[in-house]
Amino acid sequence: MKFSNLTLKFQLSTWQRHQHPNHPYPATWRLSALELRASLRPGSFAGRATRWSCSNGAMKLGAPGSTLLREVMGYRDFPFVTRPGRNRDPRRFPGHREVLLYLKDFAREFGIEEMVRFETEVVKVGILENGKWEVRSKKTTSFDNENNETCNHDNEFVNRSEVEIYDAVVVCNGHYTEPRIADNIPGINLWPGKQIHSHSYRVPEPFTDQVVIVIGSSASAFDICRDIAGVAKEVHVASRSVADETYTKQPGYDNLWLHSMIDSAHEDGTVVFRNGKVVLVDVILHCTGYKYHLPFVETEGIVTLDDNRLGPLYKHIFPPALAPWLSFIGIPWKVIPFPLFELQSKWVAGILSGRITLPSQEEMMDDIMAFYSTLEVSGIPKRYTHLMGDSLFEYSNWLATQCGCEEYEEWRKQMYYATAKNRIPRPETYRDEWDDHDLVPEAHEDFVKYTSKQKS
Repeated sequence: MKFSNLTLKFQLSTWQRHQHPNHPYPATWRLSALELRASLRPGSFAGRATRWSCSNGAMKLGAPGSTLLREVMGYRDFPFVTRPGRNRDPRRFPGHREVLLYLKDFAREFGIEEMVRFETEVVKVGILENGKWEVRSKKTTSFDNENNETCNHDNEFVNRSEVEIYDAVVVCNGHYTEPRIADNIPGINLWPGKQIHSHSYRVPEPFTDQVVIVIGSSASAFDICRDIAGVAKEVHVASRSVADETYTKQPGYDNLWLHSMIDSAHEDGTVVFRNGKVVLVDVILHCTGYKYHLPFVETEGIVTLDDNRLGPLYKHIFPPALAPWLSFIGIPWKVIPFPLFELQSKWVAGILSGRITLPSQEEMMDDIMAFYSTLEVSGIPKRYTHLMGDSLFEYSNWLATQCGCEEYEEWRKQMYYATAKNRIPRPETYRDEWDDHDLVPEAHEDFVKYTSKQKS
């Protein structure tokens, strides 16, 4: 079977839980590229469940583009170049719809949709006594499964499900669907305002004339707080990464302030920041990332989830005791997703094919424990175990070496950092004004090289 430019001799099954009639491709692609999952469910998070809200509306027309350049985010085997068509988005920072269309183009090019069982939910992956894997799946009958049906192991469920046995399972369900919130704020359970997660953010209009706190300092917080500032009465950004005394009005805005983190919330609707400022707030918007959510994977306690550390995983992929027959793709965050997942997948495929050899179980565990020790000595919290950040390129190049692939191109690395640098002085215009013109020809030269190799 051919997947991109790597040929394997395995029977492969791929499942996708949802398929919308107007978007006949996997919902995990939608969730990362076009729109987000529906409403926050009562009881899903701390606080008064009835106070959680969201909109099911689509992303507004004319919304800002991606936070990554198309040259940077594309797969190596299928560069993200502009494509002809009246409805295509030619911008270097394309919108969500264009990213979806790119993924559709990729799927068509390599026949990936033929490998996918659409509208199928994997409800259990469990290890058997003989070391093989039992995969239980069921057909879904609605687009978003709004009722979040519980997978009960009764006769009705069993009759509607399918059980298959596999030698290996690769878990690629992503981690951008289960919101992680700042639920440890003293008094937040009694605070009467509304709370939402960036997962459910669509448009700024619902925040018109309101006082909003945005918690977070990531790209989503960066964009959303400015989007909301155009209609809100006040926007206050709470960040863990600044000093406690921080209180700064943001350049170009009369209603946008940066604070240190929230110290407490109160029944009268006020919120107190660590800098001592007290604000009467209508809405708290959590731009605080996501939790790993793998309820269907049963490993008899071998793989555990502790404060958002999934492990033990060798190189964020293989649990040593179950390697190579269980692996996880897409666990790291603050990354360039598509090309990183491409390298991870090639490494896993190379190992399963026997072309690449893993270290011994003991050696892998030693490597993991050394990594954990380094994090601890550096004072990095357990919840940041899979945060890549500046180590992204070192990790990606290690994977490339293991696979026998070329390392990340220098232009890709420079473009990535140039965007981050450009965003600081140009928060409103960095998608339209850039200083990396000299790197674009280098990227397109490599694109020609990659596509020529494929055709040959």
